[in-house]
Amino acid sequence: MHPFRRRRPHLLAIVAVTAALVAGSVAVSPNSALAADTLLSQGRTTTASSTESAAYPASAATDGNTGTRWSSAFSDPQWLQVDLGATATVTSVVLTWEAAYAADFAVRLSSDGTNWGSPIVNVTNGTGGRQTFATNGSGRYVRLTTTRRGTTYGASLFEFQVYGSGGSTPPTGPIVRVAEFLADCPYSHRLPDDPIIYPGLPGASHMHSFFGSTITNAHTQLNDLLNGNSNCNPAVDKSSYWVPTLYVNNTPVEPTIVTFYYLGEGVRDDIVATTQPIPLGLRIVAGNAKATGPNDNTISRWSCLHAGQVPPSHDFVTCPSGTMMESYLDFPQCWNGRDLDSADHKSHMAYPVNNACPASHPVPVPKLRQVLRYPVNGSPANFRLASGGGYTMHGDFFNAWPEAEMARRVNDCIRPIIKCGVDGRP
Repeated sequence: MHPFRRRRPHLLAIVAVTAALVAGSVAVSPNSALAADTLLSQGRTTTASSTESAAYPASAATDGNTGTRWSSAFSDPQWLQVDLGATATVTSVVLTWEAAYAADFAVRLSSDGTNWGSPIVNVTNGTGGRQTFATNGSGRYVRLTTTRRGTTYGASLFEFQVYGSGGSTPPTGPIVRVAEFLADCPYSHRLPDDPIIYPGLPGASHMHSFFGSTITNAHTQLNDLLNGNSNCNPAVDKSSYWVPTLYVNNTPVEPTIVTFYYLGEGVRDDIVATTQPIPLGLRIVAGNAKATGPNDNTISRWSCLHAGQVPPSHDFVTCPSGTMMESYLDFPQCWNGRDLDSADHKSHMAYPVNNACPASHPVPVPKLRQVLRYPVNGSPANFRLASGGGYTMHGDFFNAWPEAEMARRVNDCIRPIIKCGVDGRP
């Protein structure tokens, strides 16, 4: 399952669903929230009945960031609740579902967070995507209750937006409590090279698509990256990122949206507060290039942008016309504190266990999340990666962030749990 956002092109299909008219005038609108509405929910205290893991907290649904999400446990019913700070008139509600959506749900208001009125939104047989509801009601607390999931996964929302008037004055300072900074790095070039797996051996690898550094090849070393050009925004990120090239009918297709998120999630907040900068020159490989089937890889995931009704998969998915196929991959975030690489290019890193770094890999660093959006849809019968099936998706990362820039972002964005832009500022 996955996590997404905002400062880059991000189109979501508007999905109209049927709403019951209960306790006031309730309408389902295929349009965005009314122009006069004020977004009341962003950055507000948000709670939930459950979370799939610490990586998908309730707060992610109200952080203004479509690259993060709340995901519940894999059962029914579930709820997600936002405190607007004071009584507000709620004029519309917008739900942006991840691929794991709720088919049956309702939205209710409360003045005290305990006693709930009749639904202001009531949906059965919903199909996910982005849903906009015009509403009429008032309250301080807004609760979404899901009673039937549309997939086998939990209920999962990128954003739960409540619009209207009233509520309390938004908190001063940064209101989006998400430990994050990012780099947008478009496609640069293709080569059958891999300076991590096959250093100094041009042509020894399957075809890779490279992002960020524009000079990466089989011979690339750290100084080459530091002294070379990068197409990343911010340009200060000289790192190199690469993945196996996607082919459709044996023609290479490159992603049109490529974002690398550096996150403080997957571990407890007290561990986030001790996050260390990713060491200069660190090399990491995530995913399984030699997977023989979807069950060999539980890290990478494919889904469809604009089509939350399509369940995510470790293999390619069939995306409806007008949508894009997406790939998500999370890199390990626990370092052994010694090695910049290892013989298998993985053993020096580890994923968290029980929301903490294991004793063998005690140093938490920002988690790198790779998000690629490809301009393809329809049957994946003629799709393949240079490494094989969709389940062989993997990513390589060669860190060349200047040490001072990486340290500043960790100190200003990750440790205090603040969402920063490409400039590393809140």
